[in-house]
This record gives sequence, C-alpha cells and structure tokens, in this order.
Amino acid sequence: MNLDFNQIVPYIPFMLEGIWVTLQFVIISIIFGFILGTGLALLKFTRFKPLHWFVDIYTSIFRGTPLILQLMIIYFAIPQLTGYDIPPFLSAVLAFGLNSSAYVSEIIRAGIQAVDKGQTEAALAMGVPYRSMMKDIILPQALKNILPALMNEFITLTKESAIVSTISYLDLMRRAQVVGADIYRNFEPLIFVGFIYYILVMVLTLIGKLVERRMRVSD
Repeated sequence: MNLDFNQIVPYIPFMLEGIWVTLQFVIISIIFGFILGTGLALLKFTRFKPLHWFVDIYTSIFRGTPLILQLMIIYFAIPQLTGYDIPPFLSAVLAFGLNSSAYVSEIIRAGIQAVDKGQTEAALAMGVPYRSMMKDIILPQALKNILPALMNEFITLTKESAIVSTISYLDLMRRAQVVGADIYRNFEPLIFVGFIYYILVMVLTLIGKLVERRMRVSD
C-alpha cells in the first residue's frame, strides 16, 4: 500500500480552513430551514385549504427530488433563465435551506399533532389567541418531542454539505479534491477530511444529547 500522509502535511491548514467555510453555510441553512419549516408546518393547521395544498406540493417536490439536483438548478439553471449568476455560497444556502425546510415542516407537524389535544382545548376555553397558544403552549411541547428528529436532520445536512463541492464551493470536500489534484494522491486528503466530517457529526450528536437531557431535566 503506497500511502504517505506526510505529503498532505503542508496542505493541512488549507484543508482545516474548510471547516469554517463548511459550517458557515450549514449553520445559515439550518436556521433558514428551521424558520421556513416552522412556518410551513403552521400553515398546515390553518383553515385555508389552498395553503394546505401549497405546503403539500412544496414538501413533495423538495422531498421527492435529489438535493444535488436542486443545487444544480439553483446554481446553473436559474442563471440561464434570469441572466444573473448566483454565487456558490448563496446557491448552497438556498438549496440546503429549502430542502431542509421540507423535512423540518413534516417533523414539526408531527410534533404538534403529538401534543395532547386537551392542551389546545384548554387554551381555547381560556380565550388564549391562536398565535399565542401556538407560540407559548403547543410549539414548546412539540419541540421537546421532536428534538431527536431535528438533530438527525441537522446532522444529515452537515454530512450532505459535501455535495457543494460540485459547484466549486471551497468546502472541506472541495479542498480535499484540490489537494489530491495537486499532489496526485487522493486517498490521504479524502481520509483526512472524512475524519473531520466524522468529528463534526460526533460533536453535533453530543450537543443534541446534552440539549435533550437538559430539556428532560427541566420537565
């Protein structure tokens, strides 16, 4: 086995810079996806049927097509139609945020439906406005129930972030490819960034467990 990890040592700082580059768009995508997903989930509980249909179509499209296809459409196809180029960072945030929001909306919807209906009936009987009831009573309880599923979605998003290398965004994966092309060796840089991805996922998993434990204690 002709392995020589010493050759990637000079490139380690370059590859490590990819951690923050990757986390930048992942964090923003998670926030964007969570906010949009929450809004979509709440629309499912309105009495206006066209909004239900819109959410169903939206989630069906983004859950039923590959994420890499959505990224390619935003980065390559939309500029063809509009004549305006979309930067790789913005393309990544839009693709991952829109995709994640479809999954998050279904997770939150299931969490809301899992809350005891007596909570809603009691709030309505006391004259609590619908918006306040959702914000202060229903959503906090739903979030406690769906936290593991949300963390799993965020972890999946972090792992799938590697596909942004296909649009030349200098994330961890792209930097490994650059190093591999420079030294004509791909195994070592890929294994190195693979280890970094693993550490990131383990840290997220640990954070999720700590938050879940804290919320259980607060009960």
